[in-house]
Amino acid sequence: MKSRIISIASWVIVLWIAKVFLGSLPYKFTNHPDTQHIFSTIGGWMSNTVSTGLGNWFTQYGAYAVGSAELIVSVILLLPAIFFILKKLNLIGKMPERAIIHSIGGIMASAVMLGAVFFHLATPLGIVVLHNGQSDNGSLFYAAVSILVLGFTMALVNFTHWRSLKSAS
Repeated sequence: MKSRIISIASWVIVLWIAKVFLGSLPYKFTNHPDTQHIFSTIGGWMSNTVSTGLGNWFTQYGAYAVGSAELIVSVILLLPAIFFILKKLNLIGKMPERAIIHSIGGIMASAVMLGAVFFHLATPLGIVVLHNGQSDNGSLFYAAVSILVLGFTMALVNFTHWRSLKSAS
């Protein structure tokens, strides 16, 4: 029963992370004005505090880099479902364990969102993003915090549970 609860909770978290990450890709890969504002604000801050070259790179390519990372993490988190389908179609034999994949993906999602939370708190971007007189009311920041916490929690719970099952067998 404990395994089932952990599995269901993990899938709920995975669906939330994938929704946020995959839902943001059209903005990140099409130079949407909101995305340009976010990455140019952070890039400008980087130019003044870290390195002009790094800041300029982040302004130009940061959205693509972050979007690519979010896409990779989403695919990794959804791999157990893909493996399940492939197994049902008799295209693969033994599947990698869902708990390990979700542990790895949870850590990766948390790492990406740790960066987002840092940039919201440490740069002029702020918790509430204002652009062209519009406010996001902190929704980007709060989504990042939720994924940071939920991804780490999912990773810890799955890894701990997987280890306890392995040591019992």
